[in-house]
Amino acid sequence: MTTLIVGAHGQVGQHIVQQLAATGETVYGAIRNAEQAETIKGLGGQARMFDLMGTADAMVPAMNGVDTVIFSAGSGGSTGDDMTLNIDLDGAIKSMIATEKAGIKRFIIVSALGTDDRAFWEKSGIRPYYVAKYYADQWLKHQTNLDYTIVRPGILTNDDPTGKISTTPATAATSKIARADVAAAVVAVVKHPLPKQIIEIVNGDTPVVEAIK
Repeated sequence: MTTLIVGAHGQVGQHIVQQLAATGETVYGAIRNAEQAETIKGLGGQARMFDLMGTADAMVPAMNGVDTVIFSAGSGGSTGDDMTLNIDLDGAIKSMIATEKAGIKRFIIVSALGTDDRAFWEKSGIRPYYVAKYYADQWLKHQTNLDYTIVRPGILTNDDPTGKISTTPATAATSKIARADVAAAVVAVVKHPLPKQIIEIVNGDTPVVEAIK
């Protein structure tokens, strides 16, 4: 199996590259900056140039020979709302369009817990982020024929991974989750496809490989 990770140089993306490559999967890390290629190589992946600000047609060549596309890109907290729209929303949708143009069926997107709750958007302090995530997810569900899985993690931390999660956040003890554990959940979805499903994840007591099935 061969996977392309869009946003491979991001914090979650790097964990996904490393963990997925460790399973023997062929991993391509989609990057915009050629200087990031060595990082991807060091994690066990191979870099492919990919510009989320470009056209969907221009993205297709990077998907050659790929079975699964993972979208884990984000504009980051240091950019403005315009880049949130350009990357988290438009970039995600163009990636979906390109995936279909490339003849690939499997698409996994890292979204966010609370995306379906507009009341939560108002309290979050980052409403544009949740708006972008919501409409990207809606496009994936209703405007594509992709075998999608939407992974919605809680508040991301850089804590050490526990290897355990909960897929029932409403009853979990915390709404947080380590980025490395998010990556482990995404890798589990690659290995055990869950098409047309939304998975919500936070820290918990169930091993990832048992929770994702």
